[in-house]
Amino acid sequence: MTDGRPAGGGAPTVLRVVLGKRLQVLREKAGLSYEQAAQALYVTHATIRRMEKAEVGLKIPYVEKLLTTYGVADPQEVEAFLSLAREANQPGWWHRYRDVLPEWFSAFVSLEGEASVIRAYEPHYIPGLLQTEDYAREVLKAGRPQASCEEIERGVALRMERQSLLTRPNAPLLWVVLDETVLRRPIGDAGIMRAQITKLIEACALPNVQLQIMPFSAGPHPAMYGPFHIFRFQVQELPDVVYTESLVGAVYFDDRDDVTAFLEALDRMCAQAAPALSTEAVLGGIHGET
Repeated sequence: MTDGRPAGGGAPTVLRVVLGKRLQVLREKAGLSYEQAAQALYVTHATIRRMEKAEVGLKIPYVEKLLTTYGVADPQEVEAFLSLAREANQPGWWHRYRDVLPEWFSAFVSLEGEASVIRAYEPHYIPGLLQTEDYAREVLKAGRPQASCEEIERGVALRMERQSLLTRPNAPLLWVVLDETVLRRPIGDAGIMRAQITKLIEACALPNVQLQIMPFSAGPHPAMYGPFHIFRFQVQELPDVVYTESLVGAVYFDDRDDVTAFLEALDRMCAQAAPALSTEAVLGGIHGET
C-alpha cells in the first residue's frame, strides 16, 4: 500500500513502475541483495529500493551500471532497457496541467491511461471519464471553492482530454456501478443534469462501457464506505491496483489481499445492482423526470 503524496522524482508513470519491477527481477535473479547492488553505484541500499518501487526517477548511468552488475551483457538488450528508461523519465501528457493537477492524482491519470480494465464504484458523482463539461465545471467548483475561474477551466480541459481514452484503439473496458444517489443529486441546473444523463445514455452504446445502477431499493451493500477504482493491466509486471481518495490525498493498494477484498466487494455489488441491460431504460426514466 502506498499513499499518493509526492515522492522524489514526481508521481511515477506506469512505465517507471514496470522498469522498477524488472530491475528487481534482474537483481534477484543475479542473487544480489539491496546492499550489494548499492555498492556498485556507491549509494545506499535505500536508493535501490526506491528505484525498484518507482519512487525516484531512473538515472540512466545508474540503470546502465546495474544492468552490467546484474549480468545483462547483450548490447541490444541493454539499449532496449535504457531506451525504455529514458521514455519512463519523460513527463506524461498530463504534465502540462501540473498547475491544476495534484501530485497524488498524477499517478491515477497514468494508471487510467495504461489500464486494460477500469472498474469503479461511485456513490457521489458521475465518474470523470463520463462527465459533460458543464457537469465537470460544477463539480470542480464545489471541490475547489478557492480556485480561480482559469484554474477551474484548466481542470475541465484536463478532464475532457482524459475522456479520449474511451474511444481510442484498444480502449479499456470501463465498468462502473453508480449509486442511484449520483443520478438524483442535482449538480448545476436541470439542463446540466439532463445533458449529463444524455451523455450516460450515449456511453451505454459504447462497446467498452458497462454501467450498472445501485438503486435505493437494494438497501445496504458492501461498499457503502466510499468510492474506489480498480485498474487491471495487460503488462505482466503490474498487479491490479486499487485507488481511493480523500480531501487531501489518495491511497493506492496493490497488495493481493487488499485488492481481492475490493474485487470481491465489487463483484457482490454487481450482482446486487440492476443489470447493465436495464441501465439505459433507467437513465431514460430519470432523464424524463429532470
